Amino acid sequence: MPRLYSTMPMSRLRLRLRLRLRLRLRRRLSSSSNSTSLASPSWSPQAAFALATERIRAGTLSREDAHHLFDELLRQATPVPGPSLNIFLSALARAPESKACRDGPALVLSLFNCVCREEAGMRVAPPTIFTYGILMNCCCRTRRPELGLAFFGRLLRTGLKTDVIISNTLLKCLCSAKRTDEAVHLLLHRMSDLGCAPDAFSYSIVMKGLCDERRSQQALDLLQKVRKQGGDCSPGVVAYNTVIHGFFKEGEVGKACNLFHEMMQQGIVSDVFTYSLVIDALCKARAMDKAELFLRQMVDNGVQPNVVTYTAMIHGYTTLGRWKEATKMFREMTRQGLIPDTVTWNSFMASLCKHGNSKEAAEIFYSMAAKGQQKPDIFSYSILLHGYASEGCFVDMINLFNSMASNGIVANCHVFTILIDAYAKCGMMDEAMLIFTEMQGQGVSPDACTYLSVIAALCRMGRLDHAIDKFNQMIAMGVQPNAAIYNSLIQGFCLHGDLVKAKELVAEMMKKGIPCPNIVFFSSIMNSLCKEGRVMDAHNILNLVIDVGERPNVITFSSLIDGYCLVGKMEEACRVLDAMISVGIEPDVVTYSTLVNGYMRSGNIDDALIMFNKMLHKRVKPTTVTYDIILDGLFRAGQTVAAKKRFREMIESGITVHISTYSIIVAGLCRNNCADEAITMFQKLRAMNVKFDIAIFNTILNAMYKVRRREEAKDLFAAVPASGLVPNASTFGVMIQNLLKEGSVEEADNMFLSMEKSGCVPSSRLLNDIVRLLLEKGEIVKAGNYMSKVDGKNISLEASTTSLLISLFSNKGKYQEQIKLLPSMYQFFDGVS
Repeated sequence: MPRLYSTMPMSRLRLRLRLRLRLRLRRRLSSSSNSTSLASPSWSPQAAFALATERIRAGTLSREDAHHLFDELLRQATPVPGPSLNIFLSALARAPESKACRDGPALVLSLFNCVCREEAGMRVAPPTIFTYGILMNCCCRTRRPELGLAFFGRLLRTGLKTDVIISNTLLKCLCSAKRTDEAVHLLLHRMSDLGCAPDAFSYSIVMKGLCDERRSQQALDLLQKVRKQGGDCSPGVVAYNTVIHGFFKEGEVGKACNLFHEMMQQGIVSDVFTYSLVIDALCKARAMDKAELFLRQMVDNGVQPNVVTYTAMIHGYTTLGRWKEATKMFREMTRQGLIPDTVTWNSFMASLCKHGNSKEAAEIFYSMAAKGQQKPDIFSYSILLHGYASEGCFVDMINLFNSMASNGIVANCHVFTILIDAYAKCGMMDEAMLIFTEMQGQGVSPDACTYLSVIAALCRMGRLDHAIDKFNQMIAMGVQPNAAIYNSLIQGFCLHGDLVKAKELVAEMMKKGIPCPNIVFFSSIMNSLCKEGRVMDAHNILNLVIDVGERPNVITFSSLIDGYCLVGKMEEACRVLDAMISVGIEPDVVTYSTLVNGYMRSGNIDDALIMFNKMLHKRVKPTTVTYDIILDGLFRAGQTVAAKKRFREMIESGITVHISTYSIIVAGLCRNNCADEAITMFQKLRAMNVKFDIAIFNTILNAMYKVRRREEAKDLFAAVPASGLVPNASTFGVMIQNLLKEGSVEEADNMFLSMEKSGCVPSSRLLNDIVRLLLEKGEIVKAGNYMSKVDGKNISLEASTTSLLISLFSNKGKYQEQIKLLPSMYQFFDGVS
């Protein structure tokens, strides 16, 4: 058998491999045509690095160019001085992102790895303390703080003496590595071991680390400790800004504002960043009055607001729907010579669209494009498209979408999903699927959100076979379904009765490790079915819930009990109650109130009261709603005395009496011929400044007419506006009908005109009542005037009105000879026998 390893001594093998590696490296270098400096006998490392540094600052040095420069370094005998290398690395570390180089700090670490290779030999001067400082900073910026700590350990092994800059960088690495407690200990107790003392920047670094970990109170304690010590380390505006920002991020607005005022009292001048922090937090808290106050103070103190400040104010105003102030602030911003960035434009548009003002958002969008300072980007288009979609402006939405290509904006998956979702939510599946097809035709692949829009819409429409087809298609396309997609399918199958398939989908979710629907999800479906009267389907879902391992809660059972009560199946409702108790779930006040209401609605007053007493026996405290149900049921059953007794019991028990309770009592008394008692109660409560709604006024007005207290009714009607209420159509209807009943036809006509002037639209029922009352009183002309308002759409003649017309204007009718006084469209009654 041939041997699979060499018998050559290991030292000779390593030497040969090293020589081959060097030869291969030199061949690769000699074939490169993009080197930063050409190979020449007079190659100067200082000049080469100086040129490369200039290219960094100009944003033209690419990653490949930098590596070629260091490869060239390996070919030269002339060593690179430490200062030249440090200046180059420092410039690269601070270089902003550009097309040529997107991550300067990461490139610094990669290049330093090159000079540390054995092949570099003595061509590079040993790293200095300045070099290590650059490297440690780059580690923090590339989120590799542990590597920065390793560099610090290497620095100590070299014997180099540390200074405060290196110590501060070490603090930064510790905080970035979430080792803030170690950073605090180093700052307070170990800095002298490193041969230096902390400065103000040292404290600011540690304060920021604490705030980043939501420990702003500890940062404040540290700040105050340093302030008391005084000296060169006294905290400045940066330290205060750091802690103020930390408190705001933790929602501690009060503490942040207090620290701001303390800062002012210490004589530390706030900068634009400080004011912007405070203003932004106040705007997010919707405290615009306070934000305006800080803005004025900012300007008075000579601090000019910047784009961030104005953006915060604009967002705050738009969140509250104060568009005029937002627009005014936007114009003020541009008048100050500040050019809004795309983020500001988009934020303003997003707030407008969120509050249903896509038209105003479109004006901002097109002015943005017209000024040319900041062209709308893909996010700008997405915001406005979503605004149009939310308001159903499909024509505007499609026109904007079609304009994207001509403006150089390529639609992405999110844009197509907005269009698809807009059509799908309106049930316009043909249009949605056309967009879906166009999307794929343009090479854009649908994601899970896209499929969710389609699948959810198909499930809502009951097209479950098509929904499953799309579900299978997405899996075949490599798009993994998420919990929301499974939930849509499960809900669809539950609502349409296929619980077997729903159970299969739940099992599939469990197998894939996707979080399954919880009991809240299933309870919501059950509640919807119960409201539709499909209580048996809801009960079947309860069985499904148990089968898939979910535990029903009190809401689940209460929803099912309510469903049985709604369809009048009280025995079934009680069986569910028993089952609920048997599995260890105690009924709450909602459960018992639902059962009491069910018995009351079915006329079983005694059973309702038995259930109520059972509730009290179980030490479940009734609420206002519970008593409202009992009072309403007793009054409707004519048990006025019992209702009054329960009301006294309610008050003695300390249960809050709401306006709904008073409405039930007043209406109940009037319904049971106790109108005077209802009026007396109303007047007493009114004298106590109890605030009523217009429905109670309507009830009392009708009661006053019923007991012939006509003048009091008129006075009460006139006093409605003084009570802070506005008469509605029912208020006018009560007055008009009672005026007609007592023969005050002219007053009734005037009241009707007042109703129309106030903007109240008369209902079909009211007009029919008026027509019948006028006909019965022989007011044919006036009845005809009201009949002319019947349009056959919103208002039409009721059967009782038509029957009355036939009886009055037929051949043998009382007013047959006056039929010509009716509108021509109703004169066909002439000749009807």
